[in-house]
Amino acid sequence: MIAFDLQCSNGHTFEGWFEDGQSYEKQMEQGLITCPICEDTSVSKIPSTFAIKMPHKGVDSSDNKDELAVISNNILNFIEKNFDDVGCDFAKEALKMHYGVNEPKNIRGVSSREEEKILEKEGVQFYKISVPTRSDTEI
Repeated sequence: MIAFDLQCSNGHTFEGWFEDGQSYEKQMEQGLITCPICEDTSVSKIPSTFAIKMPHKGVDSSDNKDELAVISNNILNFIEKNFDDVGCDFAKEALKMHYGVNEPKNIRGVSSREEEKILEKEGVQFYKISVPTRSDTEI
């Protein structure tokens, strides 16, 4: 069994359990996955939340903040190195790649909820994540 975090086009998030990844894909193709809140069938996978295990009591909490800052900076460095920032043109660039106008590449940027609905309707996979700013993570 595998569990995926899912979100409908209305922004409701929920969890779906499937036998395997193929089972999820098959049910999506058949329109069998619906939001339990609004019954929307425009559903997509979203990144699962995760937790960072903190040390046991007695450890200096400033060490934890330093470790988290290092992790945040590593994430930022990875994103900056491996994803082209297309800014407000995210949806436009994603659609161009989806339809073969531009070569596929990793991109990052921003989009409106309306643009996200268009991307979902066109079958473009994308993930929304909150990225900390440098000023939040400097040690």
